[in-house]
Amino acid sequence: MSGKPKLTYFNGRGRMESIRWLLAAAGVEFEEAFLENREQYLKLIKDGYLLFDQVPLVEMDGLKLVQTKAILNYLAGKYQLHGKDLKDRAQIDMYVEGTLDLMGMILMYPFSPPEQKEKQLASIIEKATTRYFPVYEKALKQHGQEFLVGNRFSWADVQLFEAILMIEEKKCDVLAQFPQLQAFKAKISNLPTIKKFLQPGSQRKPPPDDAYVATVLKVFKAD
Repeated sequence: MSGKPKLTYFNGRGRMESIRWLLAAAGVEFEEAFLENREQYLKLIKDGYLLFDQVPLVEMDGLKLVQTKAILNYLAGKYQLHGKDLKDRAQIDMYVEGTLDLMGMILMYPFSPPEQKEKQLASIIEKATTRYFPVYEKALKQHGQEFLVGNRFSWADVQLFEAILMIEEKKCDVLAQFPQLQAFKAKISNLPTIKKFLQPGSQRKPPPDDAYVATVLKVFKAD
């Protein structure tokens, strides 16, 4: 191995995308292996790579890391993106948990039945603008700092930025009533490591399409 983290997942966003974002934000290069058929998935299980028979899988530091939150926590700690002390970490974790809830709804959207998509999308937008974004808008306004916690760049900022971009793909003016989040987005998008990951040709994945959905279903469901 090259020493770079190796990420095993589908060639698409899913639950691995936040891991890609966090590594990219930390300026860490990584390699990827893509699952394309069920046989690859079953071999990972047989060879003992997947603790709970689930991906994402990240191999680094001699570890076979699974479970998305555990992987993200490890990376945040390793690359000093988890705050300066335990109080910061608790605040970061609360923000992250909320953002992950919102992102989870977006991740499941491509797999919903066609007749439910319009209603589901409306629900996602409604929750983003009434339950989640107001929390971050208020926090940024109250402390008057550029980042969510402790005036330093953290995992919470990366996660929120990713979530904003995901929602904007569904509704481009979703931040219209959130001036603090607009400024936050502009600030984060110009950080060197983030700016690099936003460029064409990076390992950032496009929105899921029908081919991605079909591959996921093929791998997880036996014929």
